[in-house]
This record gives sequence, C-alpha cells and structure tokens, in this order.
Amino acid sequence: MRQIRTDLAMESQQAAGNVPGVWVKQWEAEGVHITEVSIDDEQAAEHLKKPVGKYITLESAGVKQRDPGSRLAISNLLAEELGRLLPPGEAPVMVVGLGNRNVTPDALGPLAVDKTLVTRHLFREIPGAVNERMCPVCAVAPGVLGVTGLETMETIRGLVDTVKPRVLIVVDSLAARAVSRLACTVQLSDSGIQPGSGVGNLRRAITQEALGVKVIAIGVPMVVYAATIARDALEQLPQEDALIEENALDALAEKLLEGSVGEMIVTPREVDSLVADAAQIVATGINRALHPGLSEQEIREMMD
Repeated sequence: MRQIRTDLAMESQQAAGNVPGVWVKQWEAEGVHITEVSIDDEQAAEHLKKPVGKYITLESAGVKQRDPGSRLAISNLLAEELGRLLPPGEAPVMVVGLGNRNVTPDALGPLAVDKTLVTRHLFREIPGAVNERMCPVCAVAPGVLGVTGLETMETIRGLVDTVKPRVLIVVDSLAARAVSRLACTVQLSDSGIQPGSGVGNLRRAITQEALGVKVIAIGVPMVVYAATIARDALEQLPQEDALIEENALDALAEKLLEGSVGEMIVTPREVDSLVADAAQIVATGINRALHPGLSEQEIREMMD
C-alpha cells in the first residue's frame, strides 16, 4: 500500500521501526517531549524517505491550548537546539519564510519572518549605534511561484550570492501523520527543506549542496492528508469476526487513495489563530538563538 506521507522524521521512523543507520533519542525538558532522529547514511535515508541529517522534534500539547508556560518552554528549547546548529562567524544570518501568506495553513513562514528581528541594515548604516549583543540578521518571504512567477530557489540563490550569509534558516508549514501533532509540534533539521512539501506541491530543494551555505529548516505541521484520517478510521473498525482483514483494509484504503479524497488536505477550523501562535513561537525561538545576549523582555518588546 502507498505510504501515508509525513514531513516529520520521527513519524517516518516510528512507521519504519528499527532501521540500520537511524538513531533515535528521546527525553523531556520543561514539559516538552523531545525526539532526535539521526539519519546517518543514504540507505537509511532512502528507507525513511528523508535526507541524511539530524531531525529534532519538540512536542507540547499545551501549546494548542495556548498555555503561556508551554509556549515559552517550546520557544526556549527551540532557541537552545537552534543555537547548537548555528555555525560560528560574523557574516549575516538569513531567515527565509516559505509559503503563501494568502493561504492560511501555508502562511507560517511569512508570518514568522514578520516577527524576526532584522539588524543587517543597522550594522551597515549605523554600526556604532548597534547593540553589541545583537548579530546581523536579514529576512525575506519570497512568496510562491503562482504569485511571483519566480521559483523560490531562484530568488534565494540570488540573495545568497549577494548577501553571502553564514547560514540560512528556512521556515515552512509541514504535514503530519498524526492529527494530534498539528500546530503543537516543531521540527528542526540541518538537512534543508523542499518548499511546498506540506501540501504536496514539491519545488526544488533548498539544501547546502545546492546553495553552498548551511541550511537549517524549521517547520510546524499545520495540515494532514484526508487519506491519513480515513486510514486511521478504518483501523478502528471491529475485526474480531474477520469482517475486515488486513488485506481488505489495505484494499479499502488503496481505493480511497485513488479518489479525490486522497488528495484532500485537512487543517483545523481554528487554523488562523493556530498559525499565528506557531509563527510567534518559531520567531521567538529564532530571535533568542540569534541574539542570545538580549533578555527575554527585550526580545518581546522588540517583537511587539
């Protein structure tokens, strides 16, 4: 049967089980469940359908309930994990918000960029007045091909060639396997990203190999495929009388996947507030990682 897709490496690993070349660590901190999946070789990457690299997932159910403590905890941990991945240097950091701000579930990237503290222009224009606890940061939301007529990769390549950043931080919406992970899970990886992956509209991958600069991807799942929900529902049907055997279940799901429902993408009805909250959490984590010398209050005031 066709594999139900997910952008979360932890979900791919859970579905695949033990795979040689894949290492998993799990722990909790500040009420946040953290899973680190390391894919070490190409054979393992092919098995999980994810590029070689490290994937760190932060989960907190309290985020969806808008619990302030949960939101603060996941932002702090995101900043901590992102800080470990950032390469040293004085060159600027470029934050790229992927997606279409006119399509709510896909607006995470542009909304996160809106909240990112940009300082590169200050370092260039008034270097003596810049707070020494900050680093040069620039940010852009390049839009999508259907709106701009430009491939995202074309825009980013031109900016990278001009700015020459030491690292690219790319933010995008993702698709999850489990509905419970929507809007309350953050994935951080050092393997780059493929724009449009969350809605099945794949574009050219944004990676270190393609751009010559390290790419760190941050994503929050905002959608799930309708076929995934249907498969879960089928699995809950009674099977004690062998009314639905595994083969029959696969056949039903396969038939569903062939139809229009298989291409439908589902998002929560309160997606407007969820994506805004997720963008705030991601941007806060990025700002804390890039400007570690600033206090929590200073960052909050600048973001507001």
